Amino acid sequence: NPITLSVVLTSLALGTIFTVSSSHWLLAWMGLEINTLAIIPIMTQHKHPRAIEASTKYFLTQAAASALLLFSSLNNAWLTGEWSIMDLTNPLSCATMTIAICMKLGLAPFHFWLPEVLQGISLTTGLILSTWQKLAPMAILYQITPMLNTPLLLTLGLMSTLVGGWGGLNQTQLRKIMAFSSIAHLGWMVSILPFSPQLMILNLTIYLIMTSTMFLTLKTISSTKISSLATSWSKTPTTTALSLLTLLSLGGLPPLSGFVPKWFILQELTNQNTTILATTLALSALLSLFFYLRLTYI
Repeated sequence: NPITLSVVLTSLALGTIFTVSSSHWLLAWMGLEINTLAIIPIMTQHKHPRAIEASTKYFLTQAAASALLLFSSLNNAWLTGEWSIMDLTNPLSCATMTIAICMKLGLAPFHFWLPEVLQGISLTTGLILSTWQKLAPMAILYQITPMLNTPLLLTLGLMSTLVGGWGGLNQTQLRKIMAFSSIAHLGWMVSILPFSPQLMILNLTIYLIMTSTMFLTLKTISSTKISSLATSWSKTPTTTALSLLTLLSLGGLPPLSGFVPKWFILQELTNQNTTILATTLALSALLSLFFYLRLTYI
């Protein structure tokens, strides 16, 4: 129904706008809830058991993360008397808020829902889940950056890049590969966030462009598995070549645009005397690059 679809898409847009533009925790929480409830009908529009399972997993995870976010803001308001997003001063509230947002984003070790959910939904819905749904939680993270626990963020970022690399190695489903790619990229963003929020915005922008391109390309050539990607070269050579370039850009190969944020992030981490973290991140990028290259060879 076009009216139903327009209401759902409007709610999806409004939920993110609410969260991004609010300075009060209750409004931010409300925006995230609207966002979650709006995408459920989109996920279940194809009446298939996998889609229903994926939407149930997504709803339960997001509901738990929202409850933890509300608990963090309530705890902070109880102790400080402030509901402003910029006044998150209680250390316990900071830690629980970080965990809640990482659950919403799908960062390791709270990543288990993301590959399963992406595998159970269509490519178009997967595009929304991998791009638009990341904006609101990243906006909250960006706003509360000065109050966050830096060692916790760096640990989560490092774990995410390693899990994103290792997890994608053994996959044959393209949607699961894109899910692990998303986990790895979010790990890079979270790792640089305490030191340079502007670099996180740059990385997020390029990630959104590249992921959108990849999902739309896969939708155009109707590929959901590696085997179907292998046969698309004879049918649509130009589109397939574009998908290969996009994959290499996601992997961070120079001179493609995906290399720029990784280069800047490694440079900034080295300047901040976190050379070991920068080295580990660079090595974890090799894991991701391996399965991207495997797809391009196919």
